Amino acid sequence: MILHRDQPPEGTLRDWVDARAAEGGDAFVFSDGSGPLDWQALQREARAIAGALTAQGLSKGESVAILHPNGRAGVLAFYGVVYGGFRATMVNLAAGQDAIAYALDHCDARIALVHDSVAEVFKAARPSRLKRMKDFSATSALHSIDPQDHALLMYTSGTTGQPKGVVHTNASLLAGGWTTAVAHDLGPADRALCVLPICHINGLCVTMMGPLVSGGSVAMCTKFSASRFWAQADAMQANWFSVVPTIISHLLHSTENPSKATMARLRFGRSASSALAPDVQTAFEARFGVPIIETMGLTETAAQILSNPLPPAVRKIGSPGIAFGNEVAVLGADLKPGPPNTEGEIAVRGPNVMLEYLKNPEATKATFTQGWLRTGDLGRKDADGYLFVTGRLKELIIKGGENIAPREIDEALYAHADVIEAAAFARPCKTYGERVEAAVRVCDGSTLSNDMLIALCVEKLGRFKAPDKIHFLPELPKGPSGKIQRLKLLDLTEAA
Repeated sequence: MILHRDQPPEGTLRDWVDARAAEGGDAFVFSDGSGPLDWQALQREARAIAGALTAQGLSKGESVAILHPNGRAGVLAFYGVVYGGFRATMVNLAAGQDAIAYALDHCDARIALVHDSVAEVFKAARPSRLKRMKDFSATSALHSIDPQDHALLMYTSGTTGQPKGVVHTNASLLAGGWTTAVAHDLGPADRALCVLPICHINGLCVTMMGPLVSGGSVAMCTKFSASRFWAQADAMQANWFSVVPTIISHLLHSTENPSKATMARLRFGRSASSALAPDVQTAFEARFGVPIIETMGLTETAAQILSNPLPPAVRKIGSPGIAFGNEVAVLGADLKPGPPNTEGEIAVRGPNVMLEYLKNPEATKATFTQGWLRTGDLGRKDADGYLFVTGRLKELIIKGGENIAPREIDEALYAHADVIEAAAFARPCKTYGERVEAAVRVCDGSTLSNDMLIALCVEKLGRFKAPDKIHFLPELPKGPSGKIQRLKLLDLTEAA
């Protein structure tokens, strides 16, 4: 099957796996030394898993829970489930027992594919109806499937309330890979370095679906390691990577450097999941000589909705870019797209948008407005079509009736070279309603103090927006992708 730049992929994931198998070539290489997995072997093993699942009497579109870390077995579990026409339910292993138990119960799965390393986690969290499948000897003819059949169920991080189960079809999941492939001009010669967990939409759609539809391959690591990142990129011959801002900051503060061969091979690095501070991006590019492409995506949109173009086209530092493969608008108070440079809620529509929230019609209805999926992010679009994210509705700090975007404060803090992680947040206050505080992680040996960082923010933002207090933490709380979970900081710093 051929990737068309001007239209989303047709068919199902099964169709695309079959097409890649017919072409041949490597699909995955792994950092754990398990050996390469070519498309023909992937097809053969995925088909076997699919046949065994079908023999269990599962209906088309039924959930199959997958509890696997990054690796060969996890890749085959995912492809085996979707190849059979079932709904791959990717369980976030870092979410904690309560969240795992909720997902396993809510998804209605009867069968789970579980890696030995997380067997005890599964045992502690599983509902009584859910069985771990170990015997794959029985087989059955596969269900017929079509593009609109369910393919993926992934739970949002649930920073407030219970997580929501995002349902993607074969069509929307493939379209998610297509938006990445089109934006980054991916082709058969490209190999993605995957260090993000495949139970997260970035790891799954960007670094797995992108190569599937473009004909490329994946270099998969078990997890991110700042000390091994460049060596892994070199050993597995990757020429692009997708990470999150915290990883870029950790690499910047690491003593490790890529080899000249690695630097020459890398076409670009990709940043997503949260805003990338301009000072961090500029410093990274100056040190390593690798262009960073800032992007934006959501679980609900099978990852990417916006991306900066590749060099030599214009990249606007501080913006996640322009729309590729979908439409992105800024909605005004009337919930209609507004004129350029007007702040409002960012919304998206296109082939990569989710089908629904599983068993939650109220949330599904509230998320869609006149065909647009509302993201909950605030922003503005300039005259060239570049989006600038100004905040998140749930994270805005409202001090004395004035809206303050935490991102402004984050970027001021990241301007200091000793700051590795930073996040501003609101604390209730009798005088102003809310006051500004922030949490940071600094590099070892730093002599930074509360007063020094507050003074930096006052210089850049003024006294009103500057934090009243800075909390120095050994680590900021993060979700499965490495995105800082800002809303957890209030409770985490309560006694400080």
